[in-house]
Amino acid sequence: MATRKYEQRLRAESAEETRRTILDSVAQCLRDTPNEPLSVDRVARLAGVARSTIYLVFGSRAGLLESFAEDLWARTGLSRVSEAVSSADVRAHLRGGIAAASRMFAAERDVYRALFSMAHVDPASVGVTVQRMESDRAGGMAYLAQRLAEAGELRADTSVDDAAHILSVITSFESLDQLMTARGLSLDASIELLALIAERALCRDRPISASRAEGPGAGRATRSRRAT
Repeated sequence: MATRKYEQRLRAESAEETRRTILDSVAQCLRDTPNEPLSVDRVARLAGVARSTIYLVFGSRAGLLESFAEDLWARTGLSRVSEAVSSADVRAHLRGGIAAASRMFAAERDVYRALFSMAHVDPASVGVTVQRMESDRAGGMAYLAQRLAEAGELRADTSVDDAAHILSVITSFESLDQLMTARGLSLDASIELLALIAERALCRDRPISASRAEGPGAGRATRSRRAT
């Protein structure tokens, strides 16, 4: 009995190792050829497995991409986004959500860029995965906008729907990538600037005393800080 359990554990470990190798190979393909449809044959060669093994493990090409996306979100910090949402302070939710989402994208920036780019090249497979990701993000932004309104933090001249649209732009991968890649800001500086933009665009002004309590340098983005 002990021998059988040991063999079962070895098989399970081997299966998980194969799965991990295949998913890592998908990431490598996306980095190497971001503007081409994902090739299962190329993934198999990189992973050192048969094409049939990929279908055995994931069921289909779409299943492979779906599993890859879920693994990517988990590895790069989706749990931190959930933690930000649970904050009792809505402004902490706003700032924490922007920081967590930005760090998640930055952890595998080349891979996320490739996924979003390939959504236009390969809409039948990657497009579905990206669409689900964006749908989840849109739902989160709608929830945050509603929280801002209910807490009395949303500007009087901004509707909940408009706030959700603005948040969707600010928290998008493209906004972060523009600051880091095109503008050369570090991740921390980009997060600080995005949070500042969000608060100034959406949140009502707080009393001067509250602003002073935060300190003279609070809320300023360090635009001169460049990525290394």
